[in-house]
Amino acid sequence: AQKREKWMSKVIVIGGGAAGMMAAYAASGNGHEVTLLEKNEKLGKKIYITGKGRCNVTNAGDMEQLFANVVRNPKFLYSSFYSFDNQALMKFMEEFGCKLKIERGDRVFPVSDHSSDVIAACKRALDKRNVRVILNTTVSKLLIKEETNPQTYGVVLANHEELFADSVILATGGLSYPTTGSTGDGHRMALESGHAVTECTPSLVPFNIKENWVQELQGLSLKNVSLSLLQGKKPSYQGFGEMLFTHFGISGPLVLSASSYYNKSKECTISIDLKPALSKEQLDKRLLREFEEHINCQFKNALHDLFPGRLIPIMIRQSEIDPEKKVHDITKAERTVLVERIKNLTMTVAGTRGFHEAIITKGGVNIKDINPSNLESKKIKNLYFAGEILDLDALTGGYNLQIAWSTGWLSGDSVL
Repeated sequence: AQKREKWMSKVIVIGGGAAGMMAAYAASGNGHEVTLLEKNEKLGKKIYITGKGRCNVTNAGDMEQLFANVVRNPKFLYSSFYSFDNQALMKFMEEFGCKLKIERGDRVFPVSDHSSDVIAACKRALDKRNVRVILNTTVSKLLIKEETNPQTYGVVLANHEELFADSVILATGGLSYPTTGSTGDGHRMALESGHAVTECTPSLVPFNIKENWVQELQGLSLKNVSLSLLQGKKPSYQGFGEMLFTHFGISGPLVLSASSYYNKSKECTISIDLKPALSKEQLDKRLLREFEEHINCQFKNALHDLFPGRLIPIMIRQSEIDPEKKVHDITKAERTVLVERIKNLTMTVAGTRGFHEAIITKGGVNIKDINPSNLESKKIKNLYFAGEILDLDALTGGYNLQIAWSTGWLSGDSVL
């Protein structure tokens, strides 16, 4: 009788993103009758825009690499990652018709470079298991009828219609890219049902910068530089790679990763090392060689082998050396200041660009209220959580989507 009850269980999944679709697929694989509710007109709306429309579906690194790139609460993900890891996800995508390729940094993309192929694979998986998908349907609240029938749960839709089930999986996402439907509905429902929600802030998001000279470099991309985010004098992040200057400040992979460690309550500065491969002594020798080659030139005409053209006027101002000064007249003290500016080009963070430009949300349903082994609420039986709604986030490179796939799978597979 108990086995029959399990197989006849009804499950409602709220949210048709990566976590929700995977949760529905996993739950239906155990024989449950699954209904997936999505407020948008189509599934996977946020997936569609990820990776600039290419969808960095996961990262092919080993398990140690996956955990190392999770910023908040990596230990909580132990069961999720080991239940459905990146290899399982890649096999899933290939099985349902989305061929994959691995690029720099172990980033995994569809061979087609079209995120729509990832969504199509998920749809095929749901169709194969007869998951009932209802689009254009907003859930306004959870129904938890423990008093009358501890086995009955459900949801109230925006049109006041009530749907009932034996279990509910909440996978509504966070607050980033609100145009895709991530408007905090799940956080509100979690709070209303007695769960704690930690402070939510934008993450993997560009920075606004106070200094005006940054705007002069709009559109300039720098590769192979080192970036440090300092909270006061203490570095909270350091990375190597690529960044971009914009009309408001800075962006690019390095900057997005740094934003995961940003704390708006503290004054933060960014330090860029333009020549990270050289020590200060080596850089000084390099400058001496450059100056020797341009010994009779003005300072402003002696830097073309060191910096992109648009960066030269900025570096001249940063060094405080007269641009008209002949190279042979530059003193050692002036050269020392130039070396320092090259190794430590500093700017002040004025804040982030906000949720409308953030790839993910930092913060969410407090993991202390969730059982990590099955993602069931510790407060309400048969209520599960998956994906970005939880207080979990990672760096760029496919790690956040893997969190969504893994938690989605574990929550769905755990439904009794």
